[in-house]
Order: sequence, then structure tokens, then C-alpha cells
Amino acid sequence: MNKTVRKKINMDKVRNYPTVNEALDIKYGFEGTASREKFTEQAQAYFTGQLIVNARKNANMTQDELAKRVGSNKSYISRIENGKTEPKVSTFYRIAGALGLSVNLNPIHS
Repeated sequence: MNKTVRKKINMDKVRNYPTVNEALDIKYGFEGTASREKFTEQAQAYFTGQLIVNARKNANMTQDELAKRVGSNKSYISRIENGKTEPKVSTFYRIAGALGLSVNLNPIHS
């Protein structure tokens, strides 16, 4: 029987790793700065695109089919899915409807 040899983790080294927020601060600037806001907008656009990609694939639909259903073109759907552009709210609702999804808006509780 083969035994997996595992290295011991150096916890002192791990404790010195930056948190996710610290890493974001280092790479993109602090919250509220222009560079951090730009990163956040790009991340949200990418996330929205990935939601649409997954829903489209689950619906067994091509980009071209989705585009036709929402009155757009394949390249626009591709740009949305790749996070290069964000659809207007009205277009997002049409995309959601074409994919058989509903959009619910709920208040954020702090």
C-alpha cells in the first residue's frame, strides 16, 4: 500500500499571507479608488457574463439562438458572456426571459 507523503505546513508562513482583501488592495488599490472601482466593474461584468453562459448552456441554446430571441446579434451576446460589455437592464431582462429565468430584486440587509 502506497502512503502519500505530505509536507508539513509552515503555519508561521501561512499567517503572513495576505487576506483576499489585502491582496486586492495591493493589486488594484484600496476600495474607493478609481483603479479598484474599475476592477470591481470588470469583475461584475465577468460574473454577469458567466451567469448568462451557464444559463444558456443549461438551456441547450447557442449564442446565435439567444441573440435572435432577444433581438440582438451573436457578437453582442459573446461580448456580454466574456465580460467585455454589460447589457442594459432592459436587455438583461430580455436575456433572462429568453433563457427561462426570472430576476428578483431584494433589499440588502446589513
